[in-house]
Amino acid sequence: MYLSFTISVLDHLSHQFIPLWSTLFYSFTRKDVWQVLQLFKTLHRTRQQVFKNDTRALEAARIKINEEFKSNKSETSPKKIEELIKIGSDVELLLRTSVIQGIHTDHNTLKLVPRKELLVENVPYCDAPTQKQ
Repeated sequence: MYLSFTISVLDHLSHQFIPLWSTLFYSFTRKDVWQVLQLFKTLHRTRQQVFKNDTRALEAARIKINEEFKSNKSETSPKKIEELIKIGSDVELLLRTSVIQGIHTDHNTLKLVPRKELLVENVPYCDAPTQKQ
């Protein structure tokens, strides 16, 4: 909602008041802007789910996500932007599917706390496959 309002305001300004802004603004498609913002939000939501109750990991992940987006803020190449979006999506998928929290319970003991979406039905391995009939 806020993005569409911002874009409509910028459209209005760029067409009537600031012709130079129009060339800068339209060098990116609305789809690109939407994808970058959506990825940013998705990474932060995933961070909050994956590192739930771990303030140190939450803060480190927040800083890293923000740093990466800020360091590539001035990128103008559509190919490079597409590549960065792909990398960010891969990172989000990796975090969501591969990270399990562990809690130190004893001197040498770690209690794993998997999220519900990681708990899938386990299919047993079969050494001798059956022949198809």
